[in-house]
Amino acid sequence: MVRKVSLLFAGALMGASAMSLVYGAPSSTANAAGSETYKQLAIFGDIFERVRAQYVTPPDEKSLVENAINGMLTSLDPHSSYMNPDAAKDMRVQTKGEFGGLGIEVTMENELVKVITPIDDTPAAKAGVRAGDYIAEIDGEEVRGLTLNEAVDKMRGLVNTPIKLTILREGGDKPIEITIVRDIIKVKAVKFRVENDVGYMKITSFTEKTFDDLQSAIDTIKAQVPDAKLKGYVLDLRLNPGGLLDQAVSVSDTFLDRGEIVSTRGRASIPARAT
Repeated sequence: MVRKVSLLFAGALMGASAMSLVYGAPSSTANAAGSETYKQLAIFGDIFERVRAQYVTPPDEKSLVENAINGMLTSLDPHSSYMNPDAAKDMRVQTKGEFGGLGIEVTMENELVKVITPIDDTPAAKAGVRAGDYIAEIDGEEVRGLTLNEAVDKMRGLVNTPIKLTILREGGDKPIEITIVRDIIKVKAVKFRVENDVGYMKITSFTEKTFDDLQSAIDTIKAQVPDAKLKGYVLDLRLNPGGLLDQAVSVSDTFLDRGEIVSTRGRASIPARAT
């Protein structure tokens, strides 16, 4: 437990930044909807069929249904939404804190994937990928026409499998082809440093490794600064996209001596609390 009283929070603490999955209790009983509800569902089915069969261009039926589900959920509150299997799989990868890939941070620019930075000691860094490189082709397929998520999905994959990137580099007279063998990429959830006897810690996301990374950061800071000189900590949560609720609770518990951190309540369930 960290007992330093000087603690500054940069950004909003947890709030809606922490995600959790909600399931109905096994013993809960579903109440049948009224007849008017089933009439409305019949209207929905009729409209769906008309759109599917008569809209000027053939719509994506899966997308129609998913958007209808999302419309229903977002009408409840700003935080409820539907994840299809692909989105749920992507979320599990992100919150796991490690994946099979190359080890580069990327963005999309001019319809190409731009490398923001290669992560130290990863396959991409070892293969010579540089910040500012543009990835034009992935295994011979042009990046133009792909979304950033689609390009990232193609670059991720099974450990020990090769991938060929065609790179455009500023100052180069021709494209560079680099073959990289994927490896396990571990993403640090906590970045830290010491400034003027104050420990600065930035939590980039709440993954399965966040609490362990935080404890490691605190231990390292304490080793660098004697306890008598350590003034406190700055915990930076700016631009944190969220993640696992239990990790957010564990982070809060590191700095709090007592009191309720978060509680959940359902329509008929027993309240659950973390203190």
